[in-house]
Amino acid sequence: MVRHDTFTISRHLDAPPGEVFTAFADTAIRRRWFRLPGSGDSYEHDFRVGGGETARSTFTGLDTAPERLEYRSRYIDIAGTHRIVYGYEAIVDGELRWTSLVTVRLDAETDGTCLEWTEQVTFLRYVGDGGVDLAHLRGASVLRLNGLDAALQSRPQASATAVGVRVGSGDRSAEHNVSDHQ
Repeated sequence: MVRHDTFTISRHLDAPPGEVFTAFADTAIRRRWFRLPGSGDSYEHDFRVGGGETARSTFTGLDTAPERLEYRSRYIDIAGTHRIVYGYEAIVDGELRWTSLVTVRLDAETDGTCLEWTEQVTFLRYVGDGGVDLAHLRGASVLRLNGLDAALQSRPQASATAVGVRVGSGDRSAEHNVSDHQ
């Protein structure tokens, strides 16, 4: 059996859309807010359409055996600094547990950005009716966005000029110019 669910999280961030986008695109900034729980972690990030991210770690809870966690994503659409669409897989101990399609929208507001995170998830393995798994995933997404907000709050103040963010690698990399006044 599989279980399908969708949830949306809306959040106001006190930074312009370009800076929020940069926090997704720039690997050094992304590492400050996106990470798997546990230890022995490794990350690879290629922010471009067709690129993706791989993360691995080992998580040990209280009185539980260690779990090997793996996250694999692929960027499907990157529309300027306003939309990021990607799919990802969550693997625990070598078993695919769920896969998701995530759409992140970044809309300018007078005093920052409205981030809208919509996740369409397919649970392939779940506990009971899957309700606990959905609550766990949604809660983890909220915590991740809390980390994004904290990373943005601790950033050095940007100037009013455009900031270039290099995304991708090799011949398929691209320059995204991000302006503070978007």
